[in-house]
Amino acid sequence: MNWLTVVVQAGRFAYFLAILDSMALPRTPLSRLFTVLLAGLLAGVVLAVAVLPGNLLLGFAARSVLGSYSSLPDALRTPATPQRSYLYANDGTTLITSFYDVNRTDVGLDEIAPSMQAAIVAAEDRRFYDHGGVDLRGMARALVANVTGGETAQGGSTLTMQYVRNVLKTDPGLTAEERAAATEQTVERKLQEIRYANALEQRLSKDEILNRYLNIAYFGSGAYGVSAASQRYFAKTPAELTLSESALLAGLVQSPEAYNPIDGDQEAALVRRAYVLDAMVATGEITAGEAATTKVEPLTLRPTAQPNGCTAPANGNDDWGFFCDYLRQWWLTQPAFGETVEEREQALRRGGYTVVTSLDPAVQATAQQQVTSVYGYDNERALPVAAVEPGTGRVLAMAVNRHYSLEANPAGQPNYPNTVNPLISGGDSVAGYQAGSTFKLFTMLAALEAGMPLSTGFDAPSQLPTRYEAEGDGSCDGRWCPANSNPEWMDGYRMMWDGFGRSVNTYFVWLSEQVGPEKVVEMAQRLGITFRSEADAAFAENNAENWGSFTLGVAAATPLDLANAYATVAAEGTYCAPLPVVSVTAPDGSAVSVGPSCERVLDADVARAATDAARCPVGQRSSADQCNGGTATSVNQILDGRPVAGKTGSSEGNATETFVGFTPQVAVAGIAANPDDTTDLVGKAVQAQVIDAVAEVISTAVQGEPEQGFVAPSPELVGDPRTPAEDPEQGRGPQREPGDDRGPFGELRRWLDRLNRG
Repeated sequence: MNWLTVVVQAGRFAYFLAILDSMALPRTPLSRLFTVLLAGLLAGVVLAVAVLPGNLLLGFAARSVLGSYSSLPDALRTPATPQRSYLYANDGTTLITSFYDVNRTDVGLDEIAPSMQAAIVAAEDRRFYDHGGVDLRGMARALVANVTGGETAQGGSTLTMQYVRNVLKTDPGLTAEERAAATEQTVERKLQEIRYANALEQRLSKDEILNRYLNIAYFGSGAYGVSAASQRYFAKTPAELTLSESALLAGLVQSPEAYNPIDGDQEAALVRRAYVLDAMVATGEITAGEAATTKVEPLTLRPTAQPNGCTAPANGNDDWGFFCDYLRQWWLTQPAFGETVEEREQALRRGGYTVVTSLDPAVQATAQQQVTSVYGYDNERALPVAAVEPGTGRVLAMAVNRHYSLEANPAGQPNYPNTVNPLISGGDSVAGYQAGSTFKLFTMLAALEAGMPLSTGFDAPSQLPTRYEAEGDGSCDGRWCPANSNPEWMDGYRMMWDGFGRSVNTYFVWLSEQVGPEKVVEMAQRLGITFRSEADAAFAENNAENWGSFTLGVAAATPLDLANAYATVAAEGTYCAPLPVVSVTAPDGSAVSVGPSCERVLDADVARAATDAARCPVGQRSSADQCNGGTATSVNQILDGRPVAGKTGSSEGNATETFVGFTPQVAVAGIAANPDDTTDLVGKAVQAQVIDAVAEVISTAVQGEPEQGFVAPSPELVGDPRTPAEDPEQGRGPQREPGDDRGPFGELRRWLDRLNRG
């Protein structure tokens, strides 16, 4: 070592000695300033030549003495250290996942084992309870070691000083350069650290400082703070730590990665544990016998990977990832969590929120089991299903036969078995799927709202020439001519009940013409149908009055939008925006206002009338006893006669098959489709499976809930089902018991029905 280095180190020693002496014992600001200035004068020549200009010396000395709590950065007075946010299912205890950039969660000192508190003090700052933020003896010892060693080998920092450094280097309010400066080996940085530590000690108790330190210290393997560390290494809370575990964790802080027993050197970790135990003997916390017994305990780890984000859920439930992703997208739109998308993202990953979501584990499990029973994970076709609670919009389940994963797929399989595309909720490149005749609901609502009663009748032909210009297939004489898919069962005089129950295309195209297609399109939008396809959005905006085929479900929709639209009817006309949370709690325990956002978009009587007709497709009876056949009568059997309503939908050529069902307590929608290839027709054969799958999800959702009935519509919206007057029974056919279109006698009954219609 050359003479200049020795002089420099000696000057630093003299300078720090003066400052440390001024802080080691309580004194008046004047006496402390005098001590510093005197020591500065004695060491001035050395410092002026080798370290700092003299005017800066006086400035630093004065600032170090006169530092106060009020002059501290906000991060030190009100810590804004990053914490992980937790997402739970609607029971408040089932962990879905967590979000974090820094894996840490604050806990109170009373939630940390006393052995852990004692171990960290013994390992890092034995005189913690005796000094005023700066340890004169420790600093002097470190300076001597550094001088003799020729480099900075020891820091001599107290727990309070370490806490200051940790806060500043993680403060989200600082720039990356400012955070990096918090760990620079410079005299100015050390002086600032000392000044801040002294100011903190003037205001905070030792227990508060210790608590803050334990919540921010890095313990290796990605774990910040003792709560994350105890979970990461031992799968337990910090209150449950044993003496052996406490000593091991306390030993990690000095060199977290080198002593890390998971990813580093286990033998080094045990040596360091022994050191901490000896230090605890020296501080009087344990006896030499206790230390000796603990030293021979084997290293028992339970490494626990902490879930982080939607692709790393708890317990490997990757089917929950689609719901998780929907929640994250919702979060990024909420002003309560920041003014910008970036601020909201940071709030989720660093804000320490506790989020109780709306996900119902039982409903989700049934939905996942049902969709994978229809199509396996390796099937290119998919059955996305969504369940929504009427009156709140809370999303209870989102399932699809896909793994929410970034894992690569086999060649030629772009979207299965792994994907992170929002197949259930839509967005990004997912516009949705044609939902077929489920859109007839919007036509019926528009007609009812216009004053047309349920008994509005029309003699529906097999094919209906319309006013809309068209060419090619499906046209006649230059006009669009839609047809009924099963003329023998669908043709004839129809009212809304049996038109909806039998899904008569020509009846609803005619009804749409009467009320105006633009009113039907507007009704769908009012109930939450979003046109994510550019073509659909353009047609809706520029040519809705000529969109006669809209009633047949040619626009793309998602299961979530569809379930929520039908939930609006179930809630008697109250629309609630889809909501993935029950509650959000900030780290300080305060509640964030994130309740349902609802508004009335339909007259209650209009919604009740539509529900009355929607009893027909599922094999139940309307209030006026007008149902006479349905396309999903198995639903009534699965729900065991519980009041339920719904509608099937088949797109052109059976490219997709859809069913939406609802009770007053839940609405569920499922659409069978090929997300990657619209030319792949799923076929009519899967319709029954889709219907049953949705019905089973409804059954789970209402299990244990009191049975609720639907309110009958007013006579004004029922109308006179006896029309036309000359033949009240024309085209109605015999009434049937619910579900009697199924089974071995179904064909005979349908043949008799056709015979009765002539």
